[in-house]
Amino acid sequence: MEQIANFEDIRSYNDDEYRIKAAQLLEEPMFKTVIATVMPEVDYKLFGMKMLSLNSIREFQTEIIVPFINKLIAGTTKGLENDGLKNLSRDKNYLYMSNHRDIVLDASFLCMILNNNNFDTCEIAIGSNLLIYDWISDLVRLNKSFIVKRGVGVRQALEAAKQLSAYIHYAINEKKQSAWIAQREGRSKDSNDRTQDALIKMLSLGDRDILHSIRSLNIAPVSISYEYDPCDSLKAYELLQKSKNPEFKKTPKDDLVSMQTGIMGYKGKVHYQFNPCINEELNAIDANADKASILQSVSQIIDRHIHLNYHIFKNNYIAYDALYNTNRFAEQYSDEDKCGFEKYIQTQIAKLGTLSDDDAQTIRNTMLLMYSNTLKNKLAAEGKA
Repeated sequence: MEQIANFEDIRSYNDDEYRIKAAQLLEEPMFKTVIATVMPEVDYKLFGMKMLSLNSIREFQTEIIVPFINKLIAGTTKGLENDGLKNLSRDKNYLYMSNHRDIVLDASFLCMILNNNNFDTCEIAIGSNLLIYDWISDLVRLNKSFIVKRGVGVRQALEAAKQLSAYIHYAINEKKQSAWIAQREGRSKDSNDRTQDALIKMLSLGDRDILHSIRSLNIAPVSISYEYDPCDSLKAYELLQKSKNPEFKKTPKDDLVSMQTGIMGYKGKVHYQFNPCINEELNAIDANADKASILQSVSQIIDRHIHLNYHIFKNNYIAYDALYNTNRFAEQYSDEDKCGFEKYIQTQIAKLGTLSDDDAQTIRNTMLLMYSNTLKNKLAAEGKA
């Protein structure tokens, strides 16, 4: 119990906490507003009675979260597909590490796939910057999320990293729960996905043998591919603002808009590729190499799996040819496909409001870069760049 207490402010909630946290959540006016927005057909009183009739986190996920995610899949995608689960064992716990496209749904879709294929759902890393209200923190921790502390001072950052590392190891090796974490802090705004060496360093804190520490987590890379990113123009606009002002930072309201847009926006086809645990490849790394080289080698292994296993859509081919002014992939799409994607780009840009011609062009090019980088990285991983 002493070890659990060390994680009190970041851990996910336990079954014996479900009832009291659910009751508190139902009393929150903003939670009621959210439910009315995303599930307008639901009678809130009956919804509350159902929540309070449940007795565990697993029941909460099965009875409340799964139906909601199924509704999202039906209403905002052309289908959620996956491959590669045969590479994994239901009797083993993994740290699923993926590229990061959507604040909420990357992990939610992952858990849906696991649940639908008789794997246990996993614990989910979520940044504290997104938990701008206590009720949001309660909601995500009821859904097996643990908190990654953001924006702490320099002195507190190391302690927070040690705590987070210890919790992830505890979850996988003692709680016997798989976990998910993105390969980098925050989403890759231009879709040029790269694993941060600092993340690998965090995961190995507390163990002088970096490779031993990393191997104990059973890292299994996951490649996430969205046909359309509902937040593409928002990400492009943020990059534009940062190019004009390096000190630009999103507000909590901006994060909420991104969360809502990502959840409710159209995504087209969504594909998850589960890659094998990388432990065998870790065994080939020179344990006597310097620390920076070891961290970089681990990151490169993860990147290679993620890049090789992207699912490429017509949009990616169209964007690549448009951005680089080539016809290299012209046989992969029709003129109608090309016109449709261009219309989509313009529609997304229009949602941003009035822009100068230069800003609109910059955002268009950034969006093309987003959709082409997925293909570009896959080609590089295949040696075809």
